[in-house]
Amino acid sequence: MTDVTDAPAGDGPVLGLDEPPQPAPSESAHDYRVLARKYRPQSFDALIGQDAVVQTLANAIKRDRLAHAFLLTGVRGVGKTTTARLIAKALNCIGPDGEGEPTIDPCGACEPCRAIAEGRHIDVVEMDAASHTGVDDIREIIDAVRYAAVSARYKVYIIDEVHMLSKNAFNALLKTLEEPPPHVKFIFATTEVNKVPVTVLSRCQRFDLRRIAAERLVEHFRWVAGQEGVDAEDEALTLIARAAEGSVRDGLSMLDQAIAHSAETVTAAQVHDMLGLSDRGAIRDLYNALLEADAEAVLAQIDAQYDLGVDPAALFRGLLEITHAVVRMKVGGEGDRAISAEERAAFADWAGKLGFAPLHRLWQLLLKGLHEVETAAMPLEAAEMALLRIVHAASLPDPGELARKLEGVDLSAAPPKAANGAPKSGGDKPDGAPTSFAALIAALEASGNHILAVRLHDQVGLIRYAPPELVVKPLQPIEQEEVRDIAASLKALTGGHWSVSLGDGDAEPSLREQEQQAERNARRAVLDTPVVKAAMEAFPEAELLDYKLAGGE
Repeated sequence: MTDVTDAPAGDGPVLGLDEPPQPAPSESAHDYRVLARKYRPQSFDALIGQDAVVQTLANAIKRDRLAHAFLLTGVRGVGKTTTARLIAKALNCIGPDGEGEPTIDPCGACEPCRAIAEGRHIDVVEMDAASHTGVDDIREIIDAVRYAAVSARYKVYIIDEVHMLSKNAFNALLKTLEEPPPHVKFIFATTEVNKVPVTVLSRCQRFDLRRIAAERLVEHFRWVAGQEGVDAEDEALTLIARAAEGSVRDGLSMLDQAIAHSAETVTAAQVHDMLGLSDRGAIRDLYNALLEADAEAVLAQIDAQYDLGVDPAALFRGLLEITHAVVRMKVGGEGDRAISAEERAAFADWAGKLGFAPLHRLWQLLLKGLHEVETAAMPLEAAEMALLRIVHAASLPDPGELARKLEGVDLSAAPPKAANGAPKSGGDKPDGAPTSFAALIAALEASGNHILAVRLHDQVGLIRYAPPELVVKPLQPIEQEEVRDIAASLKALTGGHWSVSLGDGDAEPSLREQEQQAERNARRAVLDTPVVKAAMEAFPEAELLDYKLAGGE
């Protein structure tokens, strides 16, 4: 029998506990690897944006408190599968000398580390639950976990997109997942953790991988571009980072495409063309035209962007981003740290000029317009109509200002006339209407409506009392439904229809405030009398506890 261990390298397989190494690839096999694979982290130090996860795992390994099952969740491309492989390496690393223990810093040089990194370790099994959803696939795992690891310290099962497993598959896994053999570790990854049964979640140690911040992605993409020997404009990298929406893989795929798209330097203009984005300067010009209600300029901007191939919906998303940034800056928020100084200056200028009410109204109109554009059969025409609606809305008065103006209009000065020429009645005065607001509250109290009486006595200021009309200024929030209840209560009290409304103009103090002021004035009058004043001067520590005015008042 031939001893294959003495065979020359590349002449045949070498016996070992891992899968035999593949034959050396030919020169033609050295094809280009995409950046997302080429720069996949091989250590926890290279895993960006997940410091909390790394720290927790480091402490667990250091204190020998390793869970038997891990659940990694997060949006696409934040490193779930990469982290799972790193955990497998950390658990099985034996160090260059072969004597190492589990470590958060796997050496990457020992046979287990290299085999896991190359995806050929026999004890680290990766399964895609999207294509292996059935109970039979899980039964294979259940049968295999009874046997010890062949060469590694732990047998590790990595199940990607675990939420895709069927209900029966999850049920079959439960008992094994709760009490697995000590040599087995499960690592699950999913983008939709809400679809994983609670019974599974309760048996796993969960790690939520965060979206990567745009500024951190920009730094990473700049480093990758440097490693590739490619020059890239900062604005171009920022555009890619924003479009990646926190996903490293998506961002690297776009950077890969941008490098292939460029001649020498990756420029912002090229990225705009590649991603179908609108130039941010053009978006700011369009935003400014909207604020100035310049319909002609708005239509010209839309046509220019459409001719460049920009999706109309992308225009609305850009306008919404600006509105959000302006509001954040107005309330003192830091906002997106990846924006340029030019953009920051423009946002600060708009934040100083615009109030919250018009900004929130603009946000709602843009949201409505975006929905119309995304669902319309003619997106360009829908975009034009939606933006023109915003232009015309800019010329309308603010609803609050309009209400204040209407408060000053005396509608009784020129009542509308009926068909016969006689003035129309705005409503007859109820027969039982009290003569004053205070008398009205007293009547409500006498009728047993104590809660409403206290509300009108303590929490509103009177603007107008002219039965059947009552206008008050709320000192505490009052819902419109409560206003209707007040009108109904007054109708029940007096027998006639009432018009009750809320105003924001000059109002009398509430009756409670008037009574408190009267009490203070009376007390001051007593303290100012010569006899009391002399007594207080003679006895500085004396207090006026009670008093009775002459005449029994």
